[in-house]
Amino acid sequence: MKEDVALKFGKGQISGIISAMLGILGLCGVLCFRFPDVFTSEQFRAAYTQDFARNLLFWGLITAYIMGIISYALNQSKVLAWIGIGTAFLASLLGGSRIEVSPYESTAYSFGLDWFVISFIFSMLIFIPIEKAFALRKDQKILRKGWRLDLTYFIVSHLLIQFIFLWTNLFAANAFGWAATADLQSTIRSMPIWVQFIIAVFLADLFQYWTHRFHHKFGFLWKFHSIHHSSESMDWLAGSRTHLVEIFMTRAMVMVPLYVCGFSEPALNAYVVLVGVQAVAIHANLGLNFGPLRYILATPQFHHWHHAKDAEYCDANYAVHLPVIDMIFGTYRCPKGKWPDEYGIMAGEPPPGFWQQTLHPYRRPKKK
Repeated sequence: MKEDVALKFGKGQISGIISAMLGILGLCGVLCFRFPDVFTSEQFRAAYTQDFARNLLFWGLITAYIMGIISYALNQSKVLAWIGIGTAFLASLLGGSRIEVSPYESTAYSFGLDWFVISFIFSMLIFIPIEKAFALRKDQKILRKGWRLDLTYFIVSHLLIQFIFLWTNLFAANAFGWAATADLQSTIRSMPIWVQFIIAVFLADLFQYWTHRFHHKFGFLWKFHSIHHSSESMDWLAGSRTHLVEIFMTRAMVMVPLYVCGFSEPALNAYVVLVGVQAVAIHANLGLNFGPLRYILATPQFHHWHHAKDAEYCDANYAVHLPVIDMIFGTYRCPKGKWPDEYGIMAGEPPPGFWQQTLHPYRRPKKK
């Protein structure tokens, strides 16, 4: 699928893309059922039931077949239709939605293919319609420039979620285990869940604020973070463009206060939900200013200014959840009713391509 392509109803393009994506995702779902110890994340398995996954797989495959047939009938190019129907048929041959879960043993070393499939489906279902209804840049295409690169980052970061969990937990335990006292954790857990949630969000965002700010101020760290700022378009997928090393570093630092304080599981689950939704939402192509809520929670307008191709704003708005943290440290910049004209990096653009960007921070600049 090409980039910067305008999708039109009645041409078989949209149905073809839906069919191909759902067919491939359906095949991934079958692999999760067949090899759960290899392709599913232990932490994420607890968040859904087999019946939910089975129903999602069933309707996904049915939709892939229907959309594939429609695309085949309408589109002169049959490639997307054949991909969708073919992968859905292969998924059906391997067991489809009736497949039984193979016996498995829990392991920390597995890929989060289930996390990728479910997250991708619901992110598309939620954010693409919202962006189309309330778009900031109405002429921006769904398949805009750079979407394939951002999708690659989305896939990789979701597949490695189990390893990210393992690394961040080990880092927090080994480096700050001395601070995790029983008295502190029992005091925290005695609080109401909603109080724990607010404290967890504030402390995690405070640590993330300084980690984020250091990535802007120190040259070596900026090489990693510049990857995230290289996107010239903002939408629900743009936030995925983040170097793996930065993901590990940031999540490790955020885990420190969460580990030390020992928040109860419901409070942590609520925080994880907020992270999952807000990390996508603040990059979305949404033209809403959210009224007074924008002073309480980070919004697209707040974070878009952080991505502005403007020296006055790119070193501001470091918080991911709470703008008040930027207000405290004097880095809050969000002109009322205004949005950036351009996004991206003013100088030192990283190379195109996932692997080139992965290696970019380790390469010495070429001598002129």
